[in-house]
Amino acid sequence: MKYERLKIKDFTVPELEKLRALCNFTQDERTYFNLRSKNYSNVQIALAMHVSESTVSNIAKRVKTKIYKVL
Repeated sequence: MKYERLKIKDFTVPELEKLRALCNFTQDERTYFNLRSKNYSNVQIALAMHVSESTVSNIAKRVKTKIYKVL
């Protein structure tokens, strides 16, 4: 899988569980990760988390950085 094309929704359930265990996500990062794994858009995540879309973008960057480190 190409890292620049990383899509959390495309990981298998065992891969998602492994990433949850190894990435040491903060609560916000875990919420983002869980919603993206269900194919929520960033707009939907922002609404669900009661934050701005730019905040979701920042969380997304941190999540992807942590994922890259364990892949």
